[in-house]
Amino acid sequence: MAIRFELIHEDKNSGARVGILHTPHGSFETPIFMPVGTQATVKTLSSKEIREVSDGLILGNTYHLWLQPGEEIVKQHGGIRGFMNWDGALLTDSGGFQVFSLSDIRNITEEGVTFRHHLNGSTLHLTPEDSIRIQNDLGADIIMSFDECPPFHSDYDYMKESVERTIRWAQRGKDVHQFPDKQALFGIVQGGPFKDLRKHSIEELVKIDFPGYSIGGLSVGETKKEMYEMLEYLKDLMPKDKPRYLMGVGSPDDLIMGALNGIDMFDCVLPTRIARHGSAMTSVGKVVIKNAIYETDMSPLDPNCDCFVCKNHTKSYLRHLFKGKEMLGQRLVTYHNLYFLKSLMKQVREAIKNDSLLEFKAKFFENYYHKHR
Repeated sequence: MAIRFELIHEDKNSGARVGILHTPHGSFETPIFMPVGTQATVKTLSSKEIREVSDGLILGNTYHLWLQPGEEIVKQHGGIRGFMNWDGALLTDSGGFQVFSLSDIRNITEEGVTFRHHLNGSTLHLTPEDSIRIQNDLGADIIMSFDECPPFHSDYDYMKESVERTIRWAQRGKDVHQFPDKQALFGIVQGGPFKDLRKHSIEELVKIDFPGYSIGGLSVGETKKEMYEMLEYLKDLMPKDKPRYLMGVGSPDDLIMGALNGIDMFDCVLPTRIARHGSAMTSVGKVVIKNAIYETDMSPLDPNCDCFVCKNHTKSYLRHLFKGKEMLGQRLVTYHNLYFLKSLMKQVREAIKNDSLLEFKAKFFENYYHKHR
């Protein structure tokens, strides 16, 4: 089998869990945060640096790699791993989220989706079978079913129709999946804010029998309260012996709350995106390094971080780089933010093993969010 999930320990006070995700290219303790390598690159970082700031499992984006350079060219390199010279494990999304978020003009039918190229306006068509074929060529260890990701607050009737179609698409994708022994295909739970539709989605996907399950349609505009309530509801419905992946979530509070609700895998562009604009995640809160207050600040970005950036550079220097529009500033803060989340998830796993994630959460929130209350 392409992957195997091993449940190691459940926090007796919260239900959070530590496991090991075994893949063809490495085994990884969970909960794990996966940096996003949209176009076969985690923006601004080399493969060597990605290895240093990740646990060894990252994402590639099916939609973008399909459009540029095309899956055939990636396949000629032996897949994304050969293309970007990455020796770790990989997960690819289905392309569905980008189809629905980047294209203003689209037509959804039972067959698939016809939509406009988000850059040049040309007409494109993507079906569940296309998505799986492309992901087979991209060669990731874990791939995703093609799903519709409707707005969270779509009306009930539309959401029900969408969920049913996504279930049918999931079956069609599994039917054409070429390499089930090399690539694990996950089903994606949808249903917006409607608990009965979420429950139905899980039950039908479990009947199809996937090696893992993703939660889609969250962190798409709903409130954090709505997201956390849905995660709490889903926690006891998701299969216990399979990995659970919450898509598109990467802020420290969401990672901790997700872990408290039994999530094993996370990904998000947030840490790299905010880094390129000069915002750093630190153990004492968010630092906007472009602010004038840091012009003469000789301290490290994070006093409690042992990453390359914090051991070698001052806030004053980092501010200088951003003020001078030097690309090195973006690179260094990106490196730090991903290292910070890697370290955070290691602390979360240790807290779960010690049955103390609730206490860890309280202490972390006090330190991280004290400036923003």
